[in-house]
Amino acid sequence: MMRIETITSANNPKIKTLSNLLEKSRLRKEMNLFVVEGYREVERGIEAGFLPKTLFLCGEIMGEEKLHALSKLAEKANPKCGMVLVPAFLYTKIAYRGGTEGVTAEFECQERKLEDIWLSRQPLIAVLEAVEKPGNLGAILRSADAAGADAVIICDPLTDLYNPNIVRSSTGAIFSRQIAIASSEETINWLKQKGIKIYTAQLQDSQPYYNTDMTCGTAIVMGTEATGLTDLWRTAADAHIRIPMAGQADSLNVSVSASILLFEAVRQRSSK
Repeated sequence: MMRIETITSANNPKIKTLSNLLEKSRLRKEMNLFVVEGYREVERGIEAGFLPKTLFLCGEIMGEEKLHALSKLAEKANPKCGMVLVPAFLYTKIAYRGGTEGVTAEFECQERKLEDIWLSRQPLIAVLEAVEKPGNLGAILRSADAAGADAVIICDPLTDLYNPNIVRSSTGAIFSRQIAIASSEETINWLKQKGIKIYTAQLQDSQPYYNTDMTCGTAIVMGTEATGLTDLWRTAADAHIRIPMAGQADSLNVSVSASILLFEAVRQRSSK
């Protein structure tokens, strides 16, 4: 049965732990917990099979009807899930983002591996090598969700997947997409074993992206904005692709580039 508790002090240990989980990657790993904020995002996390551990709810903000509905959903997923009721003045202090909806939850992390990925007949995969900015990674997850990509593979990450900026900027796509973390070597071998074409986004020795066949099993590989992809990926690629630039800038934000390339695959497949 769900445990119900009312907290009114910011010095309460549970409130302090929640705040520390938002700030400290080390603690997220130690406790195997991460934080999700927002009614839609929490709901999606539960529906995607992530285990809710504690819900922090403010009835003054979200309303009693939504509060009870979400509580029941969480209890069904985890009968031992804790429910903490907090007043509005305290909730606004623990809320990570503006325009809060009155619910923040601690979820159990899930380990994600390449072998766990289920693939469609002609898979579309986004591969990200050493992308370090959480906001960019979250935005790419959102684009991958919108494009219906089978999965997102994060190679040699420089930030942990459950960074609150990634969770927030993905707007729930962190739950709706299959996501795996692996080394570049492991990912290259896995893609080749599955017969998936590797297309690396790079300026050098490349062709316009719209001249590349993306109707087959396709992995679009993106690197960091500062240094691009390593030679390991460039050598393994079946084709090097680029987005033609008409202005003085020689590159786009990595999340914008990923969106363009993913939706080119969608366009080609729709046309075919």
